[in-house]
Amino acid sequence: MDDKTRIELEAAVYRRLVEHLRQRTDVQNIDMMNLAGFCRNCLSNWMKDAADAKGIAMSKDESRQIVYGEPYEDWRKKYQKEASGEQKAAFEKSSPKH
Repeated sequence: MDDKTRIELEAAVYRRLVEHLRQRTDVQNIDMMNLAGFCRNCLSNWMKDAADAKGIAMSKDESRQIVYGEPYEDWRKKYQKEASGEQKAAFEKSSPKH
């Protein structure tokens, strides 16, 4: 497989992942962090890091809107729930300090 095709496939996989996460608003970021070690915010941070590495101006809000499909604060108001004590304890136990 040539590099161009590989990059196109990787981009398609990324877009599918982001769309899947947009549809699964029932899945909380803390659950993703506890199970997989990354969440929607991580993806948006990685997007911003990639833009920064290329010298492309992108704010944190812009990168989050790319991942969430809407302004982050709007998404939070609609879908984010208060983390339970169990979720918070699991996060503290399993996550590296960001």
